[in-house]
Amino acid sequence: MATMADVARRAGVSIATVSHVLNDTRPVLPGTRQAVLDAIDELGYTHNTLARSLVTSRTRSIGLAVSAISNPVFTEILQGVEAGALEHGYSLLIADPHDDPGHERKVVQLLHERRVDGMIIAPSAAPDALLRYLEQHDVPTVFLDRLVDAPAGSGFRHDQVCAENTAPMAGLVTHLAERGHRRIGLVAGLPGLSTTAERITGYRHGLARAGLPYDERLVAHGDSRAEAAEDATHRLLSLGAAPSALVTANNAMTVGALRALRDRGLSVPGDLALCCFDDFSWADLFTPRLTVIAQPSKEIGATAVRLLLERLTSPHLESRTVRLPCAFVHRTSCGCPPSTARAEGSEGSEGSEGSEGSEGSEGSENEIPRKGSES
Repeated sequence: MATMADVARRAGVSIATVSHVLNDTRPVLPGTRQAVLDAIDELGYTHNTLARSLVTSRTRSIGLAVSAISNPVFTEILQGVEAGALEHGYSLLIADPHDDPGHERKVVQLLHERRVDGMIIAPSAAPDALLRYLEQHDVPTVFLDRLVDAPAGSGFRHDQVCAENTAPMAGLVTHLAERGHRRIGLVAGLPGLSTTAERITGYRHGLARAGLPYDERLVAHGDSRAEAAEDATHRLLSLGAAPSALVTANNAMTVGALRALRDRGLSVPGDLALCCFDDFSWADLFTPRLTVIAQPSKEIGATAVRLLLERLTSPHLESRTVRLPCAFVHRTSCGCPPSTARAEGSEGSEGSEGSEGSEGSEGSENEIPRKGSES
């Protein structure tokens, strides 16, 4: 088995230089770095990460605790975290807390016991036990998607990254009001999450901007899950004065809302207009094609890694919160004709999928797939 000394001889450099290339501990001239990498490839050298961790107390691993990994948004966030970690030579240990505060505390402890250098966490709605553990053990941490407040006087420094929530949600409500809707319902997320609170705030801002009153009966919590959102949508549609338009506050709840509308034989946007927070990679395959707010999910993941690595280097940095802009992807579930949706969608944020997602499609735009359909 090749050793570091063998690599140094083949590359014509010192063992210290090989170490700097492997561990990224000091700048190395590009030509020298390439010679070392070529020697590693030729000799099939495998770096002994375990041995290095015993010396440095670093494992070059990151713990990632994210609930509902099957959720498309978290799946894309995971992709961003993984790409960022690999770029800097870190591996990932992943756990699913299932949005349960007790389980969350356990899985974070398990990750910590595996000596990860730091953690990236999407916290639950009641993260008190989690925060106490992280503070007690001084674990370098970045929270993503959902924001938390450190206990008063704790001195616990952490970083956070999420998408903008309030203004984009207000924009969806304003857009529906401009279409003439006066009763706009909201299927909100799990109480206690910062995303839920901020999107409800955005909903209220949008109503106020349109001169519409806030009616608490038009807000039903779908608890960020499809099944609960289906029930919430049924409750809204059973009101004496049912909403003529609906906003769903994440993509899982959009699925639940669509099921409820299908079960009642209601078409979108013919019987009820629909806008959604969170895009799907296949949202423009629905009939109708969904008008959405698209989060920069991969960028959220990559930014979380960057913040964590900076904190590992400088533990005493002040806590930082980074908010990333979203894109309005204008399709047809809001009731706009395809030609209008194309024109407005092409003016989305730079780098968004607005123009691509707003291309016209053949066929009807106002029916929800029935049971048994492939959608």
